[in-house]
Amino acid sequence: MLQNLNHFDVIVVGAGAAGLYTALCLPSHFRVGLIAKETINLSASDWAQGGIAAAIAADDSPQLHVEDTLQAGAGLCDRASVEFLAHKAPESIQSLVDMGVAFDRRDRELALTIEAAHSRRRVLHAADTTGRQVIATLTARVLERQNIQVIPQTIVLSLWLNPQTGHCEGISLFDSNRILWLRARAVVLATGGGGQVFAQTTNPKLSTGDGVAIAWRAGAMLRDLEFVQFHPTALTKPGADRFLISEAVRGEGAHLMDDTGRRFAFDYHPAGELAPRDVVSRAIYSHLQRTSADPATACVWLDLRSIPEAKIRQRFPNIVQVCQHWGIDVFQEPIPVAPAAHYWMGGIAADLTNHTSIPGLYAVGETASTGVHGANRLASNSLLECVVFGAQMALLKDEVEGRKDEYTGSDFSLYPLSFSLSEIDWLSQQTTIEAIRYELPRLVWQSAGICREQQGLERAIAQVQLWQQAFITLPLSQFLLQLPPGQPAHINVSDLSANLPANLLEVEQSLRLWSETRNLLDIAYLILKSAAFRTESRGGHYRLDYPHTEAHWQAHTLIQYEQWWKSEPTAT
Repeated sequence: MLQNLNHFDVIVVGAGAAGLYTALCLPSHFRVGLIAKETINLSASDWAQGGIAAAIAADDSPQLHVEDTLQAGAGLCDRASVEFLAHKAPESIQSLVDMGVAFDRRDRELALTIEAAHSRRRVLHAADTTGRQVIATLTARVLERQNIQVIPQTIVLSLWLNPQTGHCEGISLFDSNRILWLRARAVVLATGGGGQVFAQTTNPKLSTGDGVAIAWRAGAMLRDLEFVQFHPTALTKPGADRFLISEAVRGEGAHLMDDTGRRFAFDYHPAGELAPRDVVSRAIYSHLQRTSADPATACVWLDLRSIPEAKIRQRFPNIVQVCQHWGIDVFQEPIPVAPAAHYWMGGIAADLTNHTSIPGLYAVGETASTGVHGANRLASNSLLECVVFGAQMALLKDEVEGRKDEYTGSDFSLYPLSFSLSEIDWLSQQTTIEAIRYELPRLVWQSAGICREQQGLERAIAQVQLWQQAFITLPLSQFLLQLPPGQPAHINVSDLSANLPANLLEVEQSLRLWSETRNLLDIAYLILKSAAFRTESRGGHYRLDYPHTEAHWQAHTLIQYEQWWKSEPTAT
């Protein structure tokens, strides 16, 4: 159980690259609570293979990095944000090196590779487990810091807003069998993306869009939620997870082939396999639609055999190992691949110092929409964004300290509410939640996957609304959603019977399922509504019924509560 709950200066929700780096960059005299849904070293960042982009080569420059990013972003990047990202990149890399991240080297120089839509070799890497190396190093540094209290395996339920000022002054969370409210002068959401809303995704199971859903329910402004990047090459084999086969493999010379052995990608773009991700994903999708009897289960092939074996073993040992586990010898045969949801370009609208529209609430990393990715993220800019924008929290020292005297009174009631599990039909409730959790990702994949159209989107929206209504009427939902802000609660597990969970662990798992399903329902609704709102095709958003990019849609989709509207046109 949590101890010493009062007096956090900053609560950081999320322990991926964005959350860890943010916590490290906060002033060392701040008391920081770092909340992890799982253990501290398990996150989507840990799965990142390709690398982190920075213009550090002699033939490269931040301006070239800017232009490549803008080109990939399809007219929706904010130039000032992109320039900030690219120019901060070299010093961010040096910061990681100084912390101990062991990037690959060539003759003592940092080794660089190229990935799709980059005009220069600028992607640093640590074999094919760059994210794991970064996370391991950042985790070690966090655990050395006495001012950071790591709070693992914790479910965040909601934001705590001051009813008079609208300021965010903390969060509610589930810990053991207690629902607690934690105060802080500032809350940073760094919860990553929401790939689990799609049936096919490279994201880990914890990527359920928690930060975006929680912020939306509190009234934060969101932006561009229709833009989801589908990675072209995820391992596609019955029984296997959709393991990402890094874009760096194609950067080193791997080829995409169809069942006949033909390199079909050039039919769709002059750059072939090295076209932007959305182009390659649609190329695979379209090719399978034309050539396969069952496109939903079909795949294409990624052939590494043109790359020297020694280089494959050195650069991609993890890919080799995972493929071997699934009976694929990459030195003798191609890898079966198909697209899968990978990265969410949209998120909580945030500025260059991570401010959101709610005072006291900040967003960093994939959870945020800062304008650096536009309609389609450039490869290997995601880890970079986590580091560059995580460092910005150091600039907010005076702002956070200025809230010191806002909080008065006791944090907790002397008589917390109690909720007995015997008061509900637990098994029936579980069945309802599990059915929604199973069906929802399949619906979203079918209706808001790589290609979308109005009729399918409207049907999916209507179904999600029905599920939301069923969900909110559950007894557990009624109890949790009516809990007054600041009012703690106990889940009473002392009267467990044969019809109830066997132990506290099962209660915790059930409450996590409830929380994640609630969040997935909300982000499914947000993605579907946003995809229906934008009647054009651009970047990661492709409409079969509106296949062209329209000049009047060179604007952001903005959302607050149930309102959707277009921003002013973005600069070209």
